[in-house]
Amino acid sequence: MAATKQKHRRTTKSVQVRGMSLAERVTAVEKTTLRSDMPQFKAGDTVRVHTKIKEGDKERVQIYEGVVIARSGKAASKSFTVRKISHGVGVERIFLETSPKVAKLEVVQQGRVRRAKLYYLRGLEGKAAKIEREVETTAAAAASAAAKVAKAAK
Repeated sequence: MAATKQKHRRTTKSVQVRGMSLAERVTAVEKTTLRSDMPQFKAGDTVRVHTKIKEGDKERVQIYEGVVIARSGKAASKSFTVRKISHGVGVERIFLETSPKVAKLEVVQQGRVRRAKLYYLRGLEGKAAKIEREVETTAAAAASAAAKVAKAAK
C-alpha cells in the first residue's frame, strides 16, 4: 500500500506574522540592522576603515585607508568599495556597511567628483589618479563658523 502524497497549493495571499505583513516585517528587521555610527561619505572621499581581524583566538583591529570608488545597495545590504595603492599595486576591497567586522569608519578627506562610480581610476597612475579635494581656506572657515553661530542664535 503506497501512501499518496498530498500536493500543497501556494496561495498569493500576503503572509501575516504577529499582526504585520511580510513587507513590514522585512523593513523592521532591516531598520534594526542599520548602523547609526557611520558618518556621511560619498564616492571620491578618502576613508579610513577600522576592520576587526580574527587570528586564532585573538582579535585585532586593522586600518585600511583608501579612496571610495563606489557605493551600492540599499538598507541592510549597503556596501562600498575602497581602493588604495599598496607597493605600486592597486588593491580594492568591498565592505558591508552593516557588518560587525567594520569597527569604525573615519572620513579623512572629502573629494570633489562628478560621478557616482570611479572605476576609471583603475586605469590611471600617479598624478593622473589624483582626485580634486575640497580645501577650505581660513577665511572661508571663519565665515562658515560665523554663519553657524548666527543661525544658532535665531
